[in-house]
Amino acid sequence: MKKILLISMLGLSFLANGQTNNDLLTGSKNPENVVNFGLGYDLKMFSSLKQINKQNVKQLQPVWTSSVSNEMGEHAHPTVFDGVMYVVNGNWTFAFDLETGRQIWRTPVQFERAALRVAGGGALMRGTATIYNGKLFRQSVDDHLMALDMKTGKEIWKTKFADWKDGTKGVIAPIIANGVLINGMGGSDTTARGFIEGYDPETGKQLWRTYTIPAPGEPGSETWPTKNRPDAWKYGGGSTWQYANYDPQLDLIYIGTGNAEPYNPEYRDGADSLYTSSILAIRPKTGELVWYYQYVPNDSYDYDSTAESILADVKINGEERKVLFNAHKNGFLYVLDRTNGKLISARPYVKVSWASEIDLKTGRPVLTDLLSRAMNGETVELFPSRGTNAVLNAYNPKKNLMYINTWNQARMMKFVKTEFNLGSDYTGIQSSFKTPAGEPLGFFKAIEPLSGKVVWSEPITDMYNSAGVLATDGDLLFTGKLTGEFIALDQNSGKQLWQYKTGSGINAPPITYSYKGRQYVAILSGIGGSNPKRFAGDKVPTGGSVTVFALPAKN
Repeated sequence: MKKILLISMLGLSFLANGQTNNDLLTGSKNPENVVNFGLGYDLKMFSSLKQINKQNVKQLQPVWTSSVSNEMGEHAHPTVFDGVMYVVNGNWTFAFDLETGRQIWRTPVQFERAALRVAGGGALMRGTATIYNGKLFRQSVDDHLMALDMKTGKEIWKTKFADWKDGTKGVIAPIIANGVLINGMGGSDTTARGFIEGYDPETGKQLWRTYTIPAPGEPGSETWPTKNRPDAWKYGGGSTWQYANYDPQLDLIYIGTGNAEPYNPEYRDGADSLYTSSILAIRPKTGELVWYYQYVPNDSYDYDSTAESILADVKINGEERKVLFNAHKNGFLYVLDRTNGKLISARPYVKVSWASEIDLKTGRPVLTDLLSRAMNGETVELFPSRGTNAVLNAYNPKKNLMYINTWNQARMMKFVKTEFNLGSDYTGIQSSFKTPAGEPLGFFKAIEPLSGKVVWSEPITDMYNSAGVLATDGDLLFTGKLTGEFIALDQNSGKQLWQYKTGSGINAPPITYSYKGRQYVAILSGIGGSNPKRFAGDKVPTGGSVTVFALPAKN
């Protein structure tokens, strides 16, 4: 009995310390904690750890694994702090002992089951378990934001941020920036109007809300129809369903916005439709929009601009520049000056048919005839359907290389009539998908972001890849496959060096951390989400789990 009590007390002592703003600013510089999504506010997905390296990765073995009691899919990566691993998905929140994998607590997510009808891929959670000052923050699919006690999992506060019946959904973890809890939302394929907002993390009180689509009379409203379709802006998309970056020196958060709604431009009079398919730089304390860049004016292709960016400081023409990299769904790899949003470069990283280039003077795409043909009623072959599928890429600042899981897939697209029905799909297209016969489904690629040079490329042939990528100083890349394999690649060639078969498909990003002098790698497995399930069908079983790996322990 004394031994059991001692273990219990030790477990609680792991949870005694609240996590601070300094921990968030430190990020991956402290390899014993993983408190930021993407290993830091910059989302580089790069770790300086190298105990696991190319020479010994074949010895990597599982240390512990646990079910996470979920059939809807795992899209988050774990949070690690002070000897505890926190895991979130659409149905549960967990705390595990970092060393043994034993569950410390778990809390079910209470939500209205009817909300699943607008959720598309189900009750999902992208990002990570957001922790700050002793609290864990998360969303639920029925549009609630909540804070849990990190020690016990008990709810501290809960607030409703939208009404799912309007077509919105809670699928993304919030982020703490300059002491403010920043909250986004999903819903760009329905009748939603996008927004981002700030909350007091102590009380759950809303501090501000900034809509991604301006109301009449506000800056940008001139890019929406007025006379013929005066209500188009109210239901125009622009959701904020993926994670944000934060630059503490500039005090700016960078958040991407979703596609315009409907896709069919007839219902928006072919207007630019700001601030959809854009990236926004926003003050976390006030919600002030400082600058924006619209990747796809008049987005008619479902080219969400929500995919997370990477922040880096690089030399360009001998000058140190603060930049932002974005491997966009539309097939171009963008480099922006993150101080002002000015375009520096944009080069294709996959096959592109909708635009011939991005004009560096205007920042706008130079369109091919594809859009005009589609507007004339033709079924067109749109490349890419997605250059990459809403996952974290990695960037090694020592090599100035980005590592991307790409897709080689076209969308066969035809514009059709659509009916407005509040809270329902509102796209105005018919589509199917295909990869050219005899070609790979995609590629693992290493790319120089400024020049667009592909340093190496390895084909993906089993299934389309929807997992994030982690780069380490051990010259390794870690990623996963929809078929369930967790794999390590040679960072210099892309050649596979190791694999471990998990119980389901992998859509999540991996992490690495150090504990008591030993390096670990962790991954969540569990197929889920609209696209992974669409393309895997019934070939991959469902069921969520977390698995932790390390080299064999030394005596």
